Amino acid sequence: TIAFFLSTLGMAVITTVAPGVVLKQLIAMVLGISMFLLVGWSLRDLERAKKFRYIAAVAGIAFLLITLVFGKEYYGAKNWLVIGSLSIQPSELSKICFVYVGASAMNRIMTKRNIFLFIGYSVAICGCLALMNDFGTALIFFCAFLVLAYLRAGSVGTIALACTSLGFAGVVALKIAPHAMRRFSSWRHIWEVPLAGGYQQTRALMCMASGGLLGLGAGNGWMRNVFAADSDVAIATLCEEWGLIMVVMVVLAIVALAVFSVRSAAVGRSSFYTIGACTAASIMVMQVILNALGTVDVLPLTGVTFPFLSNGGSSMICSWGLLAFIKAADTRQNASFAVRLTKNGGEADE
Repeated sequence: TIAFFLSTLGMAVITTVAPGVVLKQLIAMVLGISMFLLVGWSLRDLERAKKFRYIAAVAGIAFLLITLVFGKEYYGAKNWLVIGSLSIQPSELSKICFVYVGASAMNRIMTKRNIFLFIGYSVAICGCLALMNDFGTALIFFCAFLVLAYLRAGSVGTIALACTSLGFAGVVALKIAPHAMRRFSSWRHIWEVPLAGGYQQTRALMCMASGGLLGLGAGNGWMRNVFAADSDVAIATLCEEWGLIMVVMVVLAIVALAVFSVRSAAVGRSSFYTIGACTAASIMVMQVILNALGTVDVLPLTGVTFPFLSNGGSSMICSWGLLAFIKAADTRQNASFAVRLTKNGGEADE
């Protein structure tokens, strides 16, 4: 219900900004639901899930390597793969693979070999993204890694060490990547460069203010004239036309998925489901934080999409795929991927 609510509002935003791509986004939604069902089917049986983790591990890194070699660079980041008239962002699909591999790896006995293999896999993923100058997505993967590590190890010291390492890596990245540095240069100074680096955010803030609590009405906003008004800064378009109340609702919708995942952890049948759900929810929450706070200049604008809401086929498919991990942690009767009914009406784990 939450996913369809967000997707419907996203379709309303896209209809205002780019009505010509509505059909494409609708097809992406259908593909996303298919991904949701496929991932859900694979998660239903833990033995089957263990086999799928190898496919996911190879696919996750392969998507990024192919993008590194054949990808096209747009606005400083080489994260798009163009095939004819079709353009996809493989790093979005790698998120699903990363959660799958992480949940499977951390569910096994925590041997040094297992830990080092997963750390190496995570470093390879983030390294590929850094080479593509896609630092926003790299940050999301890093946060997902922290969640995975903490859920299994529970060591605050380890997490602090990892965050410190990220700080040093971030400083180096800013020195060697001018694209990332340009984004940081206008952060918190957008009103000083309203016609350059601060153009999107200054217009977003003005349009959000003009929308008020209830909005100007669908199709009555000016935000549609701004670049990426249906993707990177989609919540500004939503706020202008549908009101601040609606923006608060879409943020709370993602928060609700996160709360559900945390509450499900206490009654989870397996740490595999618990880790997968919490990691998937953390990725969604991190995307919302970067997207929403980046739009209003609290954080740098990184180009990260808002789950289900932003225009983008790859993002839509990824969001539905991540939702499958959250759904798999559901323990309610007749509501879980991972529970089947026995002949006498009781529940049994697959």
